[in-house]
Amino acid sequence: MLDLTKLARQMQGLSQHLSSEVAESNRRLELAKQNLKQAFKCQQELIERQEKWRDRILFANATPIEPLETCIDISIPPKVHTVIATDGSQIAPNHHEIAYCYLLNIGRVVLHYGQNRHPLLDSLPEVFYRPEDLYIARQWGLRTEEWMSHRRTASETTVLAELACSAKTEAPALAMVDGSLIYWFLDQLPIDARDRILPPILEAWQQMRQAQIPIMGYLSSSRNIDSMNFLRLLACPHPVPDCITHCPNQLEYVPCKIFDSLRDTSLWATQLQPGQRGPLWRSNNRILELYADQTIYFCHVNVGAEIARIEVPIWVAENTAMLDQALGLMLAQVQKGYGYPVAIAEAHNQAVVRGGDRNHFFALLEREMIKAGIKNVGTSYKEARKRGSIA
Repeated sequence: MLDLTKLARQMQGLSQHLSSEVAESNRRLELAKQNLKQAFKCQQELIERQEKWRDRILFANATPIEPLETCIDISIPPKVHTVIATDGSQIAPNHHEIAYCYLLNIGRVVLHYGQNRHPLLDSLPEVFYRPEDLYIARQWGLRTEEWMSHRRTASETTVLAELACSAKTEAPALAMVDGSLIYWFLDQLPIDARDRILPPILEAWQQMRQAQIPIMGYLSSSRNIDSMNFLRLLACPHPVPDCITHCPNQLEYVPCKIFDSLRDTSLWATQLQPGQRGPLWRSNNRILELYADQTIYFCHVNVGAEIARIEVPIWVAENTAMLDQALGLMLAQVQKGYGYPVAIAEAHNQAVVRGGDRNHFFALLEREMIKAGIKNVGTSYKEARKRGSIA
């Protein structure tokens, strides 16, 4: 158990450290605001430098598609509309349990507004127990738990597309997921493993594209620095932003990292009023080369409670009417959810596997194993002892 007396002695040092961090962050923020004002005047020149030296720049950065000073009021959404969301949870495999298997549970939510229709609030569980499900990842040097997480990501998107297409009516609709549409983990996967995860996701997006239902990734408390790094092109002291030649080790101090540790959301919080969005950006992440014609764009929105990063595929970003309507529906969801989209929150609540659910799952499994004639069914002594202390 936690010794609060010993912990309290460390709190003073922690609070002093945080105070100094806040002061330093404010200094960097003022510097970033000054650089942003300068970038207003030379945006096209910076984009040209970015494009010309793309292969020599070592830090992640995005390209602004609209003027950097863009602040657009988000329109009020239509009263009649539908919002679809999915989220996932799991029971990870454990050698100390009665059987080595894992479960994915996908929460499904379809909310109809102004249509006098019942909402859909449920979950879709699936158990994986076959050797090809449990051990396939070993050939790529991946842990089963890691592979399970990747499969959950693909399942969330596949189920979302099925829900969206089946719920399509004349009313406007929006499909939402919690988190980024840029799946950074794919960059670390072998090609064979990646080919089992990404194609189903892109196919699901294509289905929604054909149904004209926009998909949106909602990032709360985003830690991204893509747009902040665009300003590093302005702060570069060298004639050309050739990182490979001038600053090959980005882990060391480099002159352009004057905004180090400052997030995009911190800067846009100073530019956007509640209900406004900032400029559209095109992500230049290397993994997006695998997305074919569905690369990802993003913008920042002041939803009132925070600055949220909103990601959409290119086919949503290039359709101005679709994008504006989708942002309006998103903002309405945040307001209904008191600071966070209600559909995503409910999808999470439907998906989450609580302690009682876990116990019921293994109780069902134990019953089936006994019915099948399997003897000595039970958890390991280690697991049993951890669940009940004798002290």
